Amino acid sequence: MSLELAANDGVAPTGAGLASSPLALRGMTVSYGQKPVVFSVDMTIAEGAMTAIIGPNGAGKSTLLKAALGIVSPLAGQVTVFGKPLAAERHRIAYVPQRASVDWDFPTRVIDVVLMGLYRELGLLQRIRGQHRDKAMACLERVGMAGFAERQIGQLSGGQQQRVFLARALAQEADLYLLDEPFAGVDAATEKAIIDVLKSLKDEGKTVVAVHHDLATVAEYFDRVFLVNTRKMAEGTVAEAFSAENLDRTYGGRLATGQIDQLDLVAG
Repeated sequence: MSLELAANDGVAPTGAGLASSPLALRGMTVSYGQKPVVFSVDMTIAEGAMTAIIGPNGAGKSTLLKAALGIVSPLAGQVTVFGKPLAAERHRIAYVPQRASVDWDFPTRVIDVVLMGLYRELGLLQRIRGQHRDKAMACLERVGMAGFAERQIGQLSGGQQQRVFLARALAQEADLYLLDEPFAGVDAATEKAIIDVLKSLKDEGKTVVAVHHDLATVAEYFDRVFLVNTRKMAEGTVAEAFSAENLDRTYGGRLATGQIDQLDLVAG
């Protein structure tokens, strides 16, 4: 398998749906060492929808998001955001990383984390004013964390930390929200709070993409799915693509028949 492919040169790819897609990838290939983690993946995210990226552990789900954001460098592939190169539209994206990737020992308050979401408005040297704090507090209120504004971030539970990072994303007032396993390791109350906020963003016309691991809630939470296992396996609405056949192809038989039977699936 040759990996000698042209890297992204910043030129917007062409093709159906790219001009209107909030996020489109073409030929995305990422390798850690000799083995590709993601190989020649095409993905076109639908505007104003909630899309789940699903697949087994090690399938390249998080890597796909990081490559789309330029956090990791692809061997090949192109990214467009609302039809333009990533660099031109990066300000329209908010990203919530996995909790495990964050240094929770860093000495900062909850309110300061959320204010980081206003970096474009504040600039490097501009003073934080009352209007900025009010906006940050409104975002904390939206995720049920206003009462923790002065708390050190490291003193929060995992679910509370996840809510704070979602509040930071809300402060950016983005058009495209990318979340890496936002429900991993959180309690039921936090999961409900997060999904309620994400659905409200969709109602506002925003686009939400989340790496998701709980197949049992895909049909309840999302409109569309993107199935990946190094390569793209399937993509489409939940009604079209979330099928027993596509899950079997994606997970390579790792899902027991009983697990598949319990899911709200279309016919394979």
